[in-house]
Amino acid sequence: MSLNRTSDDQTVSQAYIGLGSNLNDPVSQVRRAFDELAGLPSSRLLAYSSLYRSAPLGRIDQPDFINAVARIETALPPYDLLKALLDIEHGHGRVRDYVNAPRTLDLDILTYGDLRCNGDCLILPHPRMHQRAFVLQPLSEIAPDFRIPGLGAIAELLATCEGQQVEREKNK
Repeated sequence: MSLNRTSDDQTVSQAYIGLGSNLNDPVSQVRRAFDELAGLPSSRLLAYSSLYRSAPLGRIDQPDFINAVARIETALPPYDLLKALLDIEHGHGRVRDYVNAPRTLDLDILTYGDLRCNGDCLILPHPRMHQRAFVLQPLSEIAPDFRIPGLGAIAELLATCEGQQVEREKNK
């Protein structure tokens, strides 16, 4: 795991967070989530991408999504970070009626340092991120040379997502 130490001897990691919304003014939902990520305890928002519009995958009878990726530095352990993200989703009114349902906000830990794990409620790196242009395009904007642990370079992975329409929104 890529870890650094802060001056108070806390373990710190960089994590990438995927953001998505397709209900209740998705642009505002994602922008508000950036502010909430900046306010996470023992964490710091380092960068975030532009907003991107994408058609839904899987269940296509729903509105388009607004997606983005953020990079944070955090001393929260992975499961504590996951809980904090779920709390933010809940604050946005996220309801999990069924798989791939429309949502007010979806926050996914994409990577946490170079940690690889396969837990009951947390798999890292995110198991489908390398197949989704709506994740890879914004990720490549803020980390063009990033390599997904165990999967490879973003540019190479993005080339395999041909046919997935992802459009940058005019306003960040």
